[in-house]
Amino acid sequence: MKPINDFPLEQRSCITYLLTDIDDTITCEGRIPACAFQAMENLDKAGIKVIPITGRPSGWCDHIARMWPVKGVVGENGAFYFVYDDHTKKMIRRYFKPALEREQDQKKMAVIKKKILESIPGCVVSADQAYREADLAIDFAEDVPLLSQTDIERIVDIFEQNGATAKVSSIHVNGWFGNYDKLSMTRILFKEVFETDLDTIKENIIFAGDSPNDEPMFEYFPNAVGVANVLEFKDRLCFKPEWVTKGKGGIGFAQLAKILVP
Repeated sequence: MKPINDFPLEQRSCITYLLTDIDDTITCEGRIPACAFQAMENLDKAGIKVIPITGRPSGWCDHIARMWPVKGVVGENGAFYFVYDDHTKKMIRRYFKPALEREQDQKKMAVIKKKILESIPGCVVSADQAYREADLAIDFAEDVPLLSQTDIERIVDIFEQNGATAKVSSIHVNGWFGNYDKLSMTRILFKEVFETDLDTIKENIIFAGDSPNDEPMFEYFPNAVGVANVLEFKDRLCFKPEWVTKGKGGIGFAQLAKILVP
């Protein structure tokens, strides 16, 4: 991983989209610092479209799409995208799976939730679970003391043993049923909203992230950037970002934005 300050000058002007994780990429210890929010606004004003790609729930994503200086959001690790149309004052909601399937999946997830909570002391269901439509988020670090790596891996194992996909973020293990992830829904978003094949413009996109659930994006985007705390996962990442910031979380995100919009 190379320092972001070495990002070639001739490439900086070619960046037209910045896709970004939220937790511990835009945030610092659970809060968005002013410099990170200002960075998103500066990027937007400069014509660089900012799109959060997050594991956070649909309820949060509705707010983000409406209230943040962004052009859309992919949520619950690829379960949907939301785009708010400022002209019609309507929210476009596009899900990977229809409502009936999501309801059926939640019933199966209830069984998995019980197994995880009974098997692994110290973990809890994420506080934002009530606002989710497609997945189950198990908190191992956000509102509880950090669990051991062994326990985190056991949570993943229980999801997978019961037929679910499981991804580890910096705070949660997210589990869901379905053949999708952050990258697959990002492809759909670009095709349907921006009428663009992602493969043809990926050189003009930066993705910023920090943890293992960002790996599909790190692998795919040649200009992927990790904020400094990604280094905590370097031995567990098969696919690492090409670039890394000096600062952690939202501080690093602001440093990345400053490279693109001085």
